[in-house]
Amino acid sequence: MFHVGGARSALYNWAVARQSGGTFVLRIEDTDAARNKPEWIDGIISALAAIGIHGEDVAFEGPYFQSHNAARHSEAAQQLYSAGKAYYCDCTREQLKERTGSEHLGYDGFCRDRGLAFEEGRALRFQTPDEGETVVVDLIRGEPAFPNGAIEDFVIARGDESPVFLIANVVDDLDEGITQVIRGEEHLSNTPKQQMLWEALGAEPPVWAHLPVIVNEKRQKLSKRRDKVALEDYLAEGFLPEAMVNYLMLLGWGPGGDREIMPYEELEQLFRIEDVNTAPAFFDVKKLTAFNGDYIRALAPAQFAAVCAPWLVAPYAPWQPEAFDQALFETVAPLAQTRLALLSEITSYVDFLFLDAPVEDEASWNKAMKAGAENILADARAEFATVAGWEADGLKAITLAVGEKHGLKLGKAQAPIRVAVTGRTIGLPLFESMELLGRDRVLARLDAAAEKLAARA
Repeated sequence: MFHVGGARSALYNWAVARQSGGTFVLRIEDTDAARNKPEWIDGIISALAAIGIHGEDVAFEGPYFQSHNAARHSEAAQQLYSAGKAYYCDCTREQLKERTGSEHLGYDGFCRDRGLAFEEGRALRFQTPDEGETVVVDLIRGEPAFPNGAIEDFVIARGDESPVFLIANVVDDLDEGITQVIRGEEHLSNTPKQQMLWEALGAEPPVWAHLPVIVNEKRQKLSKRRDKVALEDYLAEGFLPEAMVNYLMLLGWGPGGDREIMPYEELEQLFRIEDVNTAPAFFDVKKLTAFNGDYIRALAPAQFAAVCAPWLVAPYAPWQPEAFDQALFETVAPLAQTRLALLSEITSYVDFLFLDAPVEDEASWNKAMKAGAENILADARAEFATVAGWEADGLKAITLAVGEKHGLKLGKAQAPIRVAVTGRTIGLPLFESMELLGRDRVLARLDAAAEKLAARA
């Protein structure tokens, strides 16, 4: 699944590429067979498209597949060996532990001067400098320096000659003309090694920018094992892509001022990678949900009805397909639009219109059907049955009068009626809902609720 952190990184890359007239390059690093399935690749591409990053834009290039460039990875590793910048090593982990007395210390350079040639099982190690430091020029973090003496001679090809990720990544960047690398801060520790490889291959390293980590409400790094992190899951729950994009762009950066809700095109114009913070960014689901509600309310009525469509059919909709009335839904949709925070909530707001009987929500029933509820239902039913017209204002006036008769304000008087008619204590405006449902269905539901109350007495 596509991690929201990856989506944030992609959006920042996309903004920089489009601002500069450059190109956003999508590379699928698929050399780990256990983590490589076609459906996962399709998921990445479709998730990117959902947030506006797709091949129809001239700024998009790819996807490239790392596995297709394996010969070049091996060629580069051998180039470094031939130049004396890498050497073969046959040391085992056990031997290293025996020499250093610790299983936690890095490689000690034992094979540097042994002049070993390749044999099956011998890894190829890059020889790092012993003195000085490697300075990483980072657009966000300044110029962090890494002492070269603390960087071990790292493996660039395994004992079967297959190149490791570090060199594959560098070679792919070189071949694809990458000039800027914008990625999560967890990769910062790899950067001095990659920078050494760039220079050893005779190329100038790219410009780096390492984004702040994204954390949950406990300030723990957002983890797929613990948190909901998949972009697809949020979209399936009813978050609009536009709201997700707006929110993700603000995870570590802000446009300045008090305004936060704005379209991507405007955010893109304002975005500056140099202004991204280094502090961890809190993924606040409540704030994201509030953003989403704002975006839902801003939709034109026809747009709102259209984006609700996935939640009006199986497996979300509890009604039979033939019971659904599109015209009726479009009539009631504006009433729901002002109340939703998630598109998936639409199902529970309108299900009473398309079911033979309202859902049975025990919590709502127990809350609304207090002592005296049977009298409210009986009196309201009698008035509803004989009222000349069947309009929301008239139904409200009847309910208000019934409530006054029993010493109740409108809110208390309408509660048992609402649960009898819609099944829930919270929902669309009651009287407009009753008008749309029709007299016969409302009366039948009031009768059914009265019978249920009597049976429980």
